Amino acid sequence: MKRNDNVELFAKAILQLQNETEVFNFLDDICTIKEIEDLANRLLIAKLLMTHYTFIEIEEATGASSATISRVNRCLKNKKGYYTVLKRLMKEESNETNY
Repeated sequence: MKRNDNVELFAKAILQLQNETEVFNFLDDICTIKEIEDLANRLLIAKLLMTHYTFIEIEEATGASSATISRVNRCLKNKKGYYTVLKRLMKEESNETNY
């Protein structure tokens, strides 16, 4: 991704969000419903990949193209965005089930 002033402003704006309601409100303002659904679907694809689902199983479960699944897989292997977020979410889910 090429960083520029607009992208940096967007990243800083995300960091200002303090709770789930603020995130939903921001997403609702800045994205179409389809864009939000597409972003959420990509995160689901990454989660399924991390939990060892096959490309075919993911394609059937999400309706995503093999190109989208491959792109998410490449990003996931870089252990940056998807990986960082999902590791934290999965740790949180694990902690919640231990109560």
